[in-house]
Amino acid sequence: MSDRVPSHLREPHRKPSGAGHGGPRPSAAAAWTLGHGGRQVRLGPLAFWSAVGALVVMTAWSLGTASYFAFREDLLTRLISRQAQMQYGYEDRIADLRAQVDRLASRQLLDQEQYEQKLEHLVRREAVLESRASAFSGLPDQTPTGSVRPSNRPQITGEKPVPTLKPSPINDTVIYAAPRARDARLEPREAGIEATLARLQSALDRVEARQQTALNTLEENYDAKAKHIRRVLGELGVDLGKLPLASPRAMGGPFVPVKMTPENVAFERQLLRISTARTQMDRLTRALNVVPVRKPVPGEIDTTSGFGMRVDPFLHIPAMHTGLDFRGETGEAIRATAAGTVTHTGWSGGYGKMVEIDHGNGLSTRYGHLSQIDVEAGQSVRSGQVVGRMGSTGRSTGPHLHYETRINGEAVDPQRFLRAGLRLSGVI
Repeated sequence: MSDRVPSHLREPHRKPSGAGHGGPRPSAAAAWTLGHGGRQVRLGPLAFWSAVGALVVMTAWSLGTASYFAFREDLLTRLISRQAQMQYGYEDRIADLRAQVDRLASRQLLDQEQYEQKLEHLVRREAVLESRASAFSGLPDQTPTGSVRPSNRPQITGEKPVPTLKPSPINDTVIYAAPRARDARLEPREAGIEATLARLQSALDRVEARQQTALNTLEENYDAKAKHIRRVLGELGVDLGKLPLASPRAMGGPFVPVKMTPENVAFERQLLRISTARTQMDRLTRALNVVPVRKPVPGEIDTTSGFGMRVDPFLHIPAMHTGLDFRGETGEAIRATAAGTVTHTGWSGGYGKMVEIDHGNGLSTRYGHLSQIDVEAGQSVRSGQVVGRMGSTGRSTGPHLHYETRINGEAVDPQRFLRAGLRLSGVI
């Protein structure tokens, strides 16, 4: 409000008083006059200032009210904006949760597929090892090695569907916590399956290692035995090419080519080598069957006279002894030292009762001074078969066996063959 007083608002004029005038003094509170349209209203100081105060209060109230509404609208706008931001943030977190759930489900699906692939590989490998064990058991004088017993295979099943997370009421603070129950369930399950698969893999590795070791040992044994037989026969001067290497009996069937799987190629090739070595060793063993390398009498041999020059027991002069003399009891069994055909039985001069056997390839043996003959000429005998009984017939000083070995009709030292038989004792 302006401090200037309008023209129609004036104080009343005071009458001048002379210095010596003795009239009364005017009142200290001056009156105010308001004029409008030719009308004048006289106000006192109290009324005037009361009106001015009321006007000031109304003006302040209007300004305060306007400021309040303006501030309130701004506050509401900010509150709504903050609430919207919180809601958007919560929706983003919900989207993140759903994405994490999807990733967990995808990861679980991939893990399940990987486990199923690993398990399928183990099943195939187990089947391969079982087939190897069957093939290995088909070898002569062998038992199944490294067979795989049916194992309790882990069942790979999918997790139960993860329930959709329900949003919580919107608060000023949103805190996300991972579902501990799922984490606690998923990790031990994965660890358990991995451990089971690892145990199965380790068991199959051990079975395969045992099979491989057995195959290697078997192949080495067959090769070593075959080489040993060839070396011994070579030292005897026996020509393997002339020995009757008969083919295996009671065998046959249609020819079916072998189908080798990639993981079984090495095994099948080694099995073929073993089968070939076994066949060769069997043929060599059958060849040994007609070579006189076995003892004609059982038990310990008591040699009374060796092969070569000696003093004749009757004439007491040097003479050639064409065999070995083995002392024993009358009636003791005399056995064929190799398979062959009996070519002579009966009395033969100084031999007394004698049996001669032709073993083929120029090899023959003679058994003299027998007390009894148990075979006939033309009869086929097997190795170890009893051909007669020990005696002292013919030119003899006591019960004994006169044993000869001949190659192409010429007498050779039987000790060569008997020593070879001792060296081949683990083969024949």
